[in-house]
Amino acid sequence: MPDPTQFVDLRIRRFVSERLTPAIYRERQQLTVTSWDVPGEPVPFAEAVTQQFAPFRVGDEWSRPWGTTWFHITGTVPTDWEMTDARVEVLVDLGFVSGHPGFQAEGLVWTPEGHILKAIEPRNTAVPLEIGPGDSIDLYIEAASNPDVQGESVYAPTPMGDLATSGDAPIYRTRVLDIGLHDVPVWELAQDVWTLDGLWRELGEEQPRRAEILRGLERLIDTLDPDDISGTAQAGREVLAPLLASPAYASAHHLVAVGHAHIDSAWLWPVRETIRKCARTFSNVLSLMDENDDFLFACSSAQQFAWMKEHYPDLFERIKVRVLEGRFVPVGGMWVESDTNLPGGEAMARQFVAGKGFFIREFGIEPPEVWLPDSFGYSAALPQIVKAAGSKYFLTQKPSWNETNVMPHHTFNWEGIDGSQVFTHFPPVATYNSVLSQEELHKAQRDYKEKGEANSSLVPFGYGNGGGGPTREMVAAAERTRDLEGSPTVEMTSPQAFFEQAEAELEQPPVWSGEIYLEFHRGTYTSQARTKRGNRRSEHLLREAELWASAAAIRTGAEYPYAELDSAWQTVLLQQFHDILPGSSIAWVHQVAEEHYERVAGELETLIASALGSLTGEGETALLANAGPYAVDGVPALGGGASGAGAASGTEAVASVTLTRSGDDLVLDNSLVRVTIDADGLVSSLFDVTADRELVPAGERAAELWVYRDTPAQWDAWDIDVHYQRHGRPIRSVESVEVVSESADRVVVKVSRSDGASTFVQELSLSAGRPTLDLTTDVDWHERQKLLKLAFPLDVHAERSSSEIQFGHVNRPIHRNTSWDVARFETSAHRWVHVGETGYGVAVANDSTYGHDVTRTTRDGGGTTTLVRESLLRAPTFPDPHADQGRHVLRTSVRVGADVLDAAAEGYRLNVGPRPVTGSAPIEPLLTVDNPAVVVEAVKLAEDRSGDVVVRFYEARGAKARATVTPGFAFEAVAETDLLERDVDQTAIVDAEGALALSVRPFQLVTLRFRGVSALR
Repeated sequence: MPDPTQFVDLRIRRFVSERLTPAIYRERQQLTVTSWDVPGEPVPFAEAVTQQFAPFRVGDEWSRPWGTTWFHITGTVPTDWEMTDARVEVLVDLGFVSGHPGFQAEGLVWTPEGHILKAIEPRNTAVPLEIGPGDSIDLYIEAASNPDVQGESVYAPTPMGDLATSGDAPIYRTRVLDIGLHDVPVWELAQDVWTLDGLWRELGEEQPRRAEILRGLERLIDTLDPDDISGTAQAGREVLAPLLASPAYASAHHLVAVGHAHIDSAWLWPVRETIRKCARTFSNVLSLMDENDDFLFACSSAQQFAWMKEHYPDLFERIKVRVLEGRFVPVGGMWVESDTNLPGGEAMARQFVAGKGFFIREFGIEPPEVWLPDSFGYSAALPQIVKAAGSKYFLTQKPSWNETNVMPHHTFNWEGIDGSQVFTHFPPVATYNSVLSQEELHKAQRDYKEKGEANSSLVPFGYGNGGGGPTREMVAAAERTRDLEGSPTVEMTSPQAFFEQAEAELEQPPVWSGEIYLEFHRGTYTSQARTKRGNRRSEHLLREAELWASAAAIRTGAEYPYAELDSAWQTVLLQQFHDILPGSSIAWVHQVAEEHYERVAGELETLIASALGSLTGEGETALLANAGPYAVDGVPALGGGASGAGAASGTEAVASVTLTRSGDDLVLDNSLVRVTIDADGLVSSLFDVTADRELVPAGERAAELWVYRDTPAQWDAWDIDVHYQRHGRPIRSVESVEVVSESADRVVVKVSRSDGASTFVQELSLSAGRPTLDLTTDVDWHERQKLLKLAFPLDVHAERSSSEIQFGHVNRPIHRNTSWDVARFETSAHRWVHVGETGYGVAVANDSTYGHDVTRTTRDGGGTTTLVRESLLRAPTFPDPHADQGRHVLRTSVRVGADVLDAAAEGYRLNVGPRPVTGSAPIEPLLTVDNPAVVVEAVKLAEDRSGDVVVRFYEARGAKARATVTPGFAFEAVAETDLLERDVDQTAIVDAEGALALSVRPFQLVTLRFRGVSALR
């Protein structure tokens, strides 16, 4: 006998689409509509409603891309509408396209009094109203004509990501502006059917429950009158009631469902639109809370709350009420859901200082969990930073995107570089946009790795990325699967409740140690180089501004610029969002980011100049102010004075640099390193004089630019695919090699090239007293879908590379023994990469580059070559078709005979080198540290504006260390604190009575707070 399942399935599908769904609204009637097109950027409600509205016909086109149209809709509920088991709703279709919700037109519905009701989204098109027959309707819809930038492809170049190129032609045509009579029993029946229909499809053919549900759905169709769905809906629900009442298996997987809307703070829309997206999504959430007492919503970014407070204060007050009830739940504790590979250590710390500080001030709440579902990999420094911020849990799902390897755990302890561990969860549902379908719930149950030891996981549900959030259909699905036979069980509660339950279940969690490398989106270390340079520059300007402002406040009584620094930090932290700093947003986003960086730089330069002027006094003596943690050219760390020509970071001073010519070669020599530049402008020899060692392997040349085909299979700005390695060539054609500066202190050689549509000018320089080759690469870049790398082949037998990350470094194998090693073919580093063998190493430092690859090959005849390459530029065409075009200036240094502390010193020298100032007096360091392994990362005044001095240190070598800290100011007491500057148990201070002595473990992060501070007399 043939299986009748497929025929029953067809019958169910057709009945639902042709009979059940259309019956959800008993009656419909079109509203009267007028409209006003905003001529430029969005305007507030109060301004919009004073404009002249013109008649508008449903079916007409409206607005331009990125435009706004205000619709005024009016009407009266017909007096003959029967309201039993029904309610009036406004129904809106702005011309929604078939793509993802949140990536296209959206609207926000207002009353004439300026009260926000809720939003209109592609899959959330109804606005419930508490009115009846004869009542009038008078509403405004603020409709945003955001283009679907992604469209049918995530690869094709589009003009829609830039306001200047998106055009003026309307892209949407209204379809529906109606009032409808929502039939509640029919809608409830539709949710019953959706849940059961999804369930039987996940059950095996051998399970009686599957056949039981199929037969029940068939009986439902037999019970319903196709000509009177409304009148027979309740009878139909009674047919399904026993199926929905049957309890779950005792061993069913348990899912904690958390309402969520992963709203990217910018991506395929500008930040200004994200602010409106937040208002739309949060109003949807508040409306759902009014209707469902069990519904909770988690929101992760303090920035988004701050936007509501600034731009939608009434909505913010409504949110605040729900926050205090425990239903609108702040999570994450960060300013934004930032990238974690690229931000510097202090910036990552400030994500928590700013984020948690906001939540504590506004709500009296401190989230215990870090919530980063969509960042592009997770730094090995993060567990310590999380713990230092006072948090204890971590959540993400992004590793489910890995191309090669599957993470072995879903719930585990994640261990960072200092040994800190944080309890971590990867939702096995593998999405942060769940709709709570049976397919998703069963995937979580099927894939959960900790089966047999624990049985709970978390599922974030709600439309995200572009916003929208949970819908009433999703809440209905959660209610129906609370305890349902054949289904995992679902409970709507908070993330904290989940983590506490998961901790209780899993008494001995497995441990994952080190970074959580995303085997995907490796191009985000390089795309949009200007944005990355702006971030790096801003981080170091902030360091300088805080240090010098602190010194000026203590020593001269100058006012500390708290508000200005807070504003600058918030701007920089916003730009570290995981689709801005990684370079994966539309052109508009990066244009604005670069404008913000320039503004912040100007403001910080003013603060720095003012503080240094107070410290040095009036005068014409040439001085250097060194905000770095290492002395440079005789200028002390964290202080200022005249340059002590030649004394570079502990290296013996030598008299001069010499330049000689050997045939077509130029030879630069400072008695520490000898560099040979050949006729092609390449480094044919890099000789460590002190070690008597050649570093460029025979037949190789260093400082060579290579260009590669860069055509990833998907996700242009995000991805570098491994096949790029098969399609590269060196840029060797040379136009000129010339000496442009020659003195006893420094020799500079300029090399000019052109290739394709681009030009390249490199300056290679050697300075007296410094075992370092410095390079400046000036590129006028006009390629498309190309990757530019700078290569340094080194005669060093390295087993691993060490790359700087926040507050330390991470060691990565260079070999390709495992699939995990193979997948890690492009990696991120901050200011430096170090490679070495026992007793000898080389550091390659940079001033704005993050992407690297480090490989090792065996040479013919023996010996190995370690190849260090910086990824300088890319040229993806989506989502910004003009990404990285134009001029870029990038600095690199190669230090010979270096250990990791030398590498760290080089990184600071390139990024926060001494700045020239004039005055009458040197600047005594605000504090000194006698061990170079204990690095001062930040000096500032306390967040509470008490005048206390806060100093952040970290151990940089990766070994236990002791250090004596000598403050250059008087103080009454010193304490260890967390990142939020609250006292914690003392673990690093071993003596505070005499000299301040610290003992720190490898990579330990230490924050000290000095109270009762005053200038030394």
